[in-house]
Amino acid sequence: MKQAINFCETARRVIDIEKAAIEHLYSSINGDFSKACELLLQCQGKVVVTGMGKSGHIARKIAASLASTGTPSFFMHPGEASHGDLGMISPQDVVIALSYSGESNEILALLPVIKRWNVPLVCITGNPESTMAQEAHIHLNASVEKEACPLGLAPTASTTVALVLGDALAVTLLEARGFREADFALSHPGGALGRRLLIRVSDIMHQGAEIPCVPLHASITETLLEMSGKGLGMVCILNPDGTLAGLYTDGDLRRTLNQEHDLHSTQIREVMTPGCITICDNLLAAEAVKLMEEKKINGLIVVDPDHKPVGIFNMLDLVKARVM
Repeated sequence: MKQAINFCETARRVIDIEKAAIEHLYSSINGDFSKACELLLQCQGKVVVTGMGKSGHIARKIAASLASTGTPSFFMHPGEASHGDLGMISPQDVVIALSYSGESNEILALLPVIKRWNVPLVCITGNPESTMAQEAHIHLNASVEKEACPLGLAPTASTTVALVLGDALAVTLLEARGFREADFALSHPGGALGRRLLIRVSDIMHQGAEIPCVPLHASITETLLEMSGKGLGMVCILNPDGTLAGLYTDGDLRRTLNQEHDLHSTQIREVMTPGCITICDNLLAAEAVKLMEEKKINGLIVVDPDHKPVGIFNMLDLVKARVM
């Protein structure tokens, strides 16, 4: 018969054990950590992170964190490495190997080759006396008093500590490199931050024949035909020299109808919005979002230095580009 347990109490016990393990890690950060950071900063190649089993899962995450924060890195499976993947490593690289026991057979099998190539080795283990710790150029101690697993078998607190230690390395290196938001965006072009920092107005605007525009002397009817044909809810009104004279929008149409203008005879210059808000094409799309929200408008005209329209876009275009 299964023993009844208090789920919340068990969860809190697990969290308490892992909190204590992290606090122990905090107090053990020392000169070896600094040496590891210096070694990784000086690396002329890539940081190769490896680990077996649960340590391998943590190693994958560490490699991904390093790579996305300015330290070129990748994960190498130690089992596959013995069958050819060891060729991924070059003498300019640094290897970070994870194993709580420090006696992972798959990793130990790689050490003679790594040493022969004089590739620096950083080992993260829970046993400073282990073979891996003794063979490492730098050993980082990730020992824990006990696992959160009551059987002491499933890696829990130990993998948490290794993960936190990897995050500490990645963030420390990020700060040391002066890595900024724009750098992060370049390695995350598909993410929200990447889109916000990389996509410019020129990437989303409608150009050329897609720009709805009519001359100052056009009638309201002609303007409405242009507006409905281009489907952007607004039309650029142009001076004879092609510069922007004003804008006519869906909102302007509602106001026009309330004023009972004759749609066929009234020229658009009489009902347009003159001196409308414009933007240049090299600005970030995120800046356009901010401007549109501040001004409470649904679209913007993009103009060149001569104040001639070169593009146009609305909120729907920003949504499609996933900038907002």
